Amino acid sequence: MTLFELFQYVIIALYLTGTVCFFIGSLKNNKVLGKLGNLSAVGGFALHTLDLLLAVTLYRGTVLSGGYFYFSLLGWSCIFVYFGLWWKLRSTFFALTASPLALLLFLVSLASQSLKVTLPAHLAGLFIGLHIGTIFVSIALMAMAAGAGVAFIYLNNKIKTKANLTGIEKEMPSLNTFDNVNHWSIIIGFPLYTLSLASGFLWARAAFSKMFSWDPKEIVTLVVWFLFAFVFHQRIMVGWRGKKPAILVIIVFVITMISLWGINFFVPTHHSFKV
Repeated sequence: MTLFELFQYVIIALYLTGTVCFFIGSLKNNKVLGKLGNLSAVGGFALHTLDLLLAVTLYRGTVLSGGYFYFSLLGWSCIFVYFGLWWKLRSTFFALTASPLALLLFLVSLASQSLKVTLPAHLAGLFIGLHIGTIFVSIALMAMAAGAGVAFIYLNNKIKTKANLTGIEKEMPSLNTFDNVNHWSIIIGFPLYTLSLASGFLWARAAFSKMFSWDPKEIVTLVVWFLFAFVFHQRIMVGWRGKKPAILVIIVFVITMISLWGINFFVPTHHSFKV
């Protein structure tokens, strides 16, 4: 077993431990398990960061394991965003979205290790640093907004119907907290998504001599951008709060996941994860 493989097994173990601790801790309102989940997430995140650095160093930025690197980086981004929310809110509730998603994405990344993507050396920095880095952080923020949106709708319906709150429902953050998470994620996520698209079009111009080629991935990405821009505008200019932005950001996230899983694997595109 190589050091690279050892890191990966330990990362899986730590993310799995964190996920179990977060779920049981939330169900039982056990603060100790919440802290243990955070410690596991921190350990997994640290090794995950090292794993990604080793991958970049190993391939020297010119040949990257496409499915492995991209899904791994997206999982890393989910934990990164969760830590930001935890620092702001001191609540482990949002780990219920971030931790299992990071674990799933890292497992998928390991199953995709044989897929290779070759990049010109002079474009690798732009492509990875701006395009891939910013879009995955924005997607992670989108995931947190969608998770907060689902929780908002669920809790709001319970309150409106005057149903008794039981178990984890009693320990859920307030509706205002969920709405704020939705707000922060959109306000930060949309500019990052826009920066990613701009750098992607610049990279396409250098790599393919044209900025837009009607590729299926490009079309769906623009659809997501317009929807994301709409909810961003409604949040900032119109003052949308509550259920409307919650529903819309869930739709945006679902379309993004369909694009990531469906188009990249099953539709002919130069963004394909298939060899």
